[in-house]
Amino acid sequence: MSARARRSAAMAAAVLAPVTIWAVTDPLLGHPLRITDDEETLDLGAAPVAVVALLASLAGWALLAALERFGVRRARAVWTGVAVAVLAVSFLPLAGDGLDSGTRTALALMHLAVAAVLIPGLVGRSRVHS
Repeated sequence: MSARARRSAAMAAAVLAPVTIWAVTDPLLGHPLRITDDEETLDLGAAPVAVVALLASLAGWALLAALERFGVRRARAVWTGVAVAVLAVSFLPLAGDGLDSGTRTALALMHLAVAAVLIPGLVGRSRVHS
């Protein structure tokens, strides 16, 4: 499998993973994902979950491609470090107010699922055919 095909498959899986978590949490278990502040409530549906995962995946692929294109030594290791740092920072909003524990847990699982698929999927090496 070519690197492009493998990375495309990783992106598709990185979008599908959080949508699957949303599907289990919201429609199946009946816990709607909501973020509230003093005046508004934001209901998180499958579409916003998929779009955010897709945008994160595209940004990650673009950064990795740029690092590789410009000959950064150990581009994959640098990218992996950046990806782990972005994952850590992505948890900061989950510590704030406006989320119940079920929503907070589901969102944390979504972040972890995207990272668990995307990090190895984008940096992995293609198999050598014998």
